[in-house]
Amino acid sequence: MPLRAIAYANEAIPGLSMDHVDDLARAAAGFNFESGVTGVLLYDGLRFLQYIEGPEDSINVVYSRILSARSYRELIELGRGRVSGRFFPYWSMRLLWVEASEIRSVARSNWDGLSRGGALCQLSLVVAPHLG
Repeated sequence: MPLRAIAYANEAIPGLSMDHVDDLARAAAGFNFESGVTGVLLYDGLRFLQYIEGPEDSINVVYSRILSARSYRELIELGRGRVSGRFFPYWSMRLLWVEASEIRSVARSNWDGLSRGGALCQLSLVVAPHLG
C-alpha cells in the first residue's frame, strides 16, 4: 500500500498552555497509533509545524481531525504527496519543543514532491538532536 505524507504549519491560538499542547500531542499519538500514522510535531511556543505519514486513508482521517481542531489558526499546507518510506517509523506522534528559527527553516524549505532532499532533509536536521 503506498504511503502518503502531509506537512503543514499553523499558529497556536493565544493562551494555549504547554500542558494543553502536551495533552494534544498525547491524544494525537494514541489516535495515530491506532490509524498506522507516524510523524513529528514541532512547536516553538507560538507556531506548529507537523509532518505526518502513513496509508492514504489513514492520513485523510488524521488530517481531517487536524483541520477541525480549535487549538490553532491560519493553517498553511506545505506539502502533500506519496513518499517511498517512513521518515519516523517509530513515532506515532513526537512533540519536539524547538526554536522559532528551526520552524522557519523547515517551513521555508522546498516541500515539492516530498523528496528525501529539500524540506525533509531540513526537518531531519532539526529532529536529529532529539533522537536518543
